Amino acid sequence: MTLRDLKPGQQGVVTAIRTAGSMKRRIMDMGITPGVEILVIKVAPLGDPVEVNVRGYELSLRKEEAQQIEMK
Repeated sequence: MTLRDLKPGQQGVVTAIRTAGSMKRRIMDMGITPGVEILVIKVAPLGDPVEVNVRGYELSLRKEEAQQIEMK
C-alpha cells in the first residue's frame, strides 16, 4: 500500500521510499522517513495534491510523490 491509497482520516507508518536520487532526498528532507507516522488530512477533488500531517506539521504532496511512499 502507498500513501496515495490512504483516504482522509486514515493514517499509517512509512515502511520505504521507492524512488532514488533527488526526489528521494526531497521527500526525506520534508521529514518523511521510514518509521514515521503520517495522517492523511484531505485529498483534492482530482487527487492532486494530498494534504498530510507528519511530525506535527501539515504538508502537501503531489500524487507522484505520494505513490512512491510505501505504508503499512
